[in-house]
Amino acid sequence: MAAELKHAALVLQWQPQAQFAGFYVAQAKGFYREAGVDMTLIPGGQDVVPSRLLADGRAQFATMFLATGLERRAGNGRDGKEKPLPVAHLAQLVQRSALMLVVRANSGINSPRDLDGKRVGLWDNEFGLQPRALFERLGIHPRIIPQSSTLTLFLLGGVDAASAMWYNEYHTLLASGLDRKDLRVFFYRDLDLNFPEDGIYTLDKTLASDPSLCRAVVDASLRGWEYAFAHPEEALDIVLAQMRAAHVPVSRAHQRFMLARMRDVMLPQTPGDPPLGTLARTDYELMVRNLAHLGLIKNAPSFESFSRGGALPPSPTMLGGAK
Repeated sequence: MAAELKHAALVLQWQPQAQFAGFYVAQAKGFYREAGVDMTLIPGGQDVVPSRLLADGRAQFATMFLATGLERRAGNGRDGKEKPLPVAHLAQLVQRSALMLVVRANSGINSPRDLDGKRVGLWDNEFGLQPRALFERLGIHPRIIPQSSTLTLFLLGGVDAASAMWYNEYHTLLASGLDRKDLRVFFYRDLDLNFPEDGIYTLDKTLASDPSLCRAVVDASLRGWEYAFAHPEEALDIVLAQMRAAHVPVSRAHQRFMLARMRDVMLPQTPGDPPLGTLARTDYELMVRNLAHLGLIKNAPSFESFSRGGALPPSPTMLGGAK
């Protein structure tokens, strides 16, 4: 007789889109149920803070950037008042940062140093960490302009450089009529500022009380991602259905581009790259050094106490040994 399914909720960082295709695929294809989990996926949004949902018990799992997870674990935060939240890192999904700065090719900005004194659109929160680290390292002082969720200001010439995610806003610029040759991009990952992004997190108490559940959620999620990359058009069907249900504007071409770029930033590209789900110690240490230098954390957790995916129990066929 099959074991009873365990209920769990996983909150995502944003509304339904291909950035989270693996999770929606895992749910639609029954991978969570096969692993013994009755999973609820909670879309994110401007008013949804994944770590807060973990803290108050509305979700047992969450996706967050590595920088965010570390800040929550260490406490302090940007206002120096945030209390530590015992989050545990279970799996690293995005290994190579997709964050970039975009300028027009004819702007005269040929390197990041040329941004000195220029108007640069930046997002807040974790998206501002790499720019801050870069500008400080280069000793330059751009004019920072708060950037909204659109690139209208850049398109109208209101800023000289804009922030963009490779899998999202960059394609929006191309879809607006610009050609690749019209743009010049600066990837932070190419500037010794590769801050890994989306990962799967839980609380220490959840990991301690039910490590098999944590293993099941990680394995089913990774399986969903592997399936999505192997069957991209089917994955897009699943994602677009979620977007329509959430009343999110749908563009299959944009979501196809996003899914392809997620593959680029998640899967190993060269020998020695960490496999899907694994956090490299060198990436963790780079993140810690930069957060500490920027004054955002004081007492960083050890790699072993933070990254707990390697401590999960071996994967059973299903929770409770069900067949």
